[in-house]
Amino acid sequence: MVERATTGIHGLDDLIEGGFPRNRTILVSGACGTGKSIFSMQYLFHGITQCNEPGVFVTFDEAPDNIRSDMLRFGWNLQELEAHNLFAMVDGASARAGTPSTEQNALQTHQLDINRVLTEVLTVCRRIGAKRLVIDSIPALGFQLDNENEIRKTILRLSQVLNKSGMTSIITTELPEQTTGQGRLTFSKYGVEEYIADGVLLLNFLSLGEKSTRTAYIRKMRGTKHSLETHPFDITENGIIIKKIAGFG
Repeated sequence: MVERATTGIHGLDDLIEGGFPRNRTILVSGACGTGKSIFSMQYLFHGITQCNEPGVFVTFDEAPDNIRSDMLRFGWNLQELEAHNLFAMVDGASARAGTPSTEQNALQTHQLDINRVLTEVLTVCRRIGAKRLVIDSIPALGFQLDNENEIRKTILRLSQVLNKSGMTSIITTELPEQTTGQGRLTFSKYGVEEYIADGVLLLNFLSLGEKSTRTAYIRKMRGTKHSLETHPFDITENGIIIKKIAGFG
């Protein structure tokens, strides 16, 4: 039987046999504004508060203080968890921008060398005994690399290390907004992320006349019977709630 890490994403675990397979890497893809960072933080917050599983969030996009402030709207007090060494934020955004950081956990390299990044991130994970990890996002990590071949090598290296880490991890990637009417959907920016990940979730917008709704589609989840439907979801004051489509489960 596959051991599961419950996600804390309301409605999702019913669609994936109870949670993510443990010690695996899940790719969460989507356009800007689809809720990738909220999804990822909800997963970490649930793990910490409900499963006694410390978590680490590595940000290459947003400043850590902005993330802390934004998550308070859901009642997720990250500073309190940090004070108890249950949660850690790793600031990669400052290194990416080439600016100094005031964060306790900040990447010290301006070139974002993958081996050094992984060493620093795993050091933080070991310090708090992390069981869950989020890296947000792959395109930001690859921003300073010269070509897509180097980026693909970096992603493969990242996957190898995460699979041996003993943590259940989420990596995010940003895509252009897309609709089913455009033809074949894409699930990653560089065409390799979905193949090295053990699970792939696509967060998207679906236009219905003049209205748009957010949707979640589970492209794959290894070792798991999962829904093949596109499910609408809402971002509420309690986080993401995925709605079940009739006919599954």
